[in-house]
Amino acid sequence: MKSRKLFILILLVAVSSALFAQTGKALRGIVVDNASGETLPSVTITVLNSYPPKGVISDEEGNFSIDNLPVGRYDIQASYIGYEPMTFREILISSAKEVFITIQLKENLNALQEIVIEPKVNKQEPLNNIATASARMLSVEEASRYAGGYDDPARLVTSFAGVAGNVSSNGIAIRGNSPQFLQWRLEGVEIPNPTHFSDITGVGGGILTALSSQVLGNSDFFTGAFPAEYDNALSGVFDMQLRNGNRWDYEHTAQIGTMGIDVSSEGPLKKGGQASYLFNYRYATMALADDLFPGLLGNASGMRYQDLSFKLNFPTKRAGTFSVWGIGVIDRFKNSEEEDVSKWETVEDNSSAKFNQTMGAGGIGHKYFFNNSTYLKSALAVSYNKNDLSVDLLDKDMVPTRVNDMEGTNWNVSLSSYLNKKFSSKHTNRTGIKMTRLAYDMDYNISPSYPNAFLPMENFAKSDGSTYFASAFTNSTIRLNNELTTNVGLNAQYFHLNKKWNAEFRFGIKWQAQPKHSFALAYGQHSRHEKLDYYFVTTPATGNELVNKKLDFAKAHHVVLSYDWAISENTHLKIEPYFQYLYDVPVARDSSFSIINHRDWYLNTALVNEGKGKNYGVDVTFERYLADGYYYLFTASVFESRYTGGDGIWRNTRLNRNYLFNALGGKEWKLGRQKQNILGVNLRLSLQGGDRYSPIDEAASQAEQDAVYDTSKAYEKQLSPAFISNFTVSYKMNKKNLAHEFAIKMINATGYKEYEGHIYNYRKKEVEMSRSAVVMPNISYKIEF
Repeated sequence: MKSRKLFILILLVAVSSALFAQTGKALRGIVVDNASGETLPSVTITVLNSYPPKGVISDEEGNFSIDNLPVGRYDIQASYIGYEPMTFREILISSAKEVFITIQLKENLNALQEIVIEPKVNKQEPLNNIATASARMLSVEEASRYAGGYDDPARLVTSFAGVAGNVSSNGIAIRGNSPQFLQWRLEGVEIPNPTHFSDITGVGGGILTALSSQVLGNSDFFTGAFPAEYDNALSGVFDMQLRNGNRWDYEHTAQIGTMGIDVSSEGPLKKGGQASYLFNYRYATMALADDLFPGLLGNASGMRYQDLSFKLNFPTKRAGTFSVWGIGVIDRFKNSEEEDVSKWETVEDNSSAKFNQTMGAGGIGHKYFFNNSTYLKSALAVSYNKNDLSVDLLDKDMVPTRVNDMEGTNWNVSLSSYLNKKFSSKHTNRTGIKMTRLAYDMDYNISPSYPNAFLPMENFAKSDGSTYFASAFTNSTIRLNNELTTNVGLNAQYFHLNKKWNAEFRFGIKWQAQPKHSFALAYGQHSRHEKLDYYFVTTPATGNELVNKKLDFAKAHHVVLSYDWAISENTHLKIEPYFQYLYDVPVARDSSFSIINHRDWYLNTALVNEGKGKNYGVDVTFERYLADGYYYLFTASVFESRYTGGDGIWRNTRLNRNYLFNALGGKEWKLGRQKQNILGVNLRLSLQGGDRYSPIDEAASQAEQDAVYDTSKAYEKQLSPAFISNFTVSYKMNKKNLAHEFAIKMINATGYKEYEGHIYNYRKKEVEMSRSAVVMPNISYKIEF
């Protein structure tokens, strides 16, 4: 009798907990055919880890909604007759914000046969279905959860295999390549580097990406042998998407922290309508963090920046879907001289610098379905980028002499369009064109004795005008059967400034050998033009002659072999050996200089297309998806990166670190009486080969009172390995239609000192290595309602 009462009591407690558990916002989504984009009705959507089980059926337009899920994480599976099932992992349901997902299902070619098909996991597949290898989908949820991500997608991807990064810069170095070899895309359009203080910390990098995780949608990151759709890149492509705002309800977020403020809002433009809006604004100042943690940010304490991003989405009944999007960036930096002359030791002490940067990009997108198997996607976009840098050197009487004065403006207008046609379940083709007008206005001046003021400034690049860049591609995806898929494509591009063109073949094949094992082989020829100011360089020896005007594309062949093993429903292993051969790389004749190693945001050197490079190695990823409250990710890369300059000698590249290791992990606990609150702890540990540098030419350095490198021995020196640690601790409290989150995020918690170069010490009359530890802390409070 007592045991029966005890059983009833336990049952009542369990039922009451379920009834009164904090209910989260709705999970909404749409299901589409991954090849044609056609919406799929009557798809069964099941919540795999809900008790009791929950499920719905998508409506005639492929939409579905699941309500009354308790706060927590869920896995969603979509099943449909004639299609392979798909599982969506790690969907976080909160009390303040609805979640919207797009599920892409692949048609089953053996629909009439009674065979068991293992469900695919969305994290294993990129959003772009024509990618074969070296591609990964970056989820919004990862961007906000992973330690070291700092809500910055560029910093997040450095945890992926084959990708190196630094603390002071978010430059993305893929497989030994320069960060400037990466292409940034937003809403299907190439845009300027969308990072704050772009190129100042190193060409291709910046401090933080101007896109917050509040507006970023799931995106694709490619690390080589990318499909024919992508042009003008050598190392990889970051294909980012802005998500659509919530068209059913209004939602808002505000965050304040030691790094600044962040405000976002989304909702329907008209209640009950189809159109929606989404925007995010951030203002950041490093000064507050520097006041709280003196000295941790170094020179970065003088930085101020703000950004705005938005997207408007307008679905129509007959004219397709229109979107209007934009991103804007304003950066300001000032570094003042040391006021006490007696403390001057290096040029950093008696110099002052100002840097202003403005970047903007925006466009109109349109997607129109002619029928269930054919759609046209087009975009008209405009981008603007302006940089203004000045450096003054002061004498002992505090009289300034300008040694650096550079100003450049770029306006780009692009029109792109592609037609996607699914001819059958076995064949889909995508063909498109792009035309970009590139306008420029530059005036770059520098002292030949910079950073000293021994000689007056000279102009090395000055021009204004416009040119254009055009490209076209076609790609066919051919499914021979359920197990074998091929992608064959061709990309052609033309650069009118120097009247150079190039045709590039792309190929990929994937074999699903067993339900849990797959192999893929991908090949791509890739090329890119240089930054526009490089083409307008003049030298004292050649007068007004544009020494780089006829530079051809730098080119590369890239081959990747991929093995993928779904060890269990939660764990996954990927191994990718690769080889990349670069040729026609711009180099300085009879010199070790190559654009592969170039770091400064400007260039004043005459170049020729005679350089080469090769990158080869193995990338390994072992991942456990977040389940039962914890996850981990281990990535390892062992590689070699070599190049030849204008002297034809093979050397290590600047970014030949030889190895990269990352270990990420995290644990979540449900707390509170109703288990509605979430405590999260995330950690990332990174070990990578040290920075490479050239030895110092002591005699020349003394003569010029500046750090002069022995370039005949370029990058023969290497620092000891770099160990970097990052962590995030957060506590989220879910109330009815409201959520509070407190968080501590730290980059470089162990204070690793990064290599910044060498500098001449006037007082000691010697060259010193410059290293500093930049630690980036952010203590924040966020409210969602």
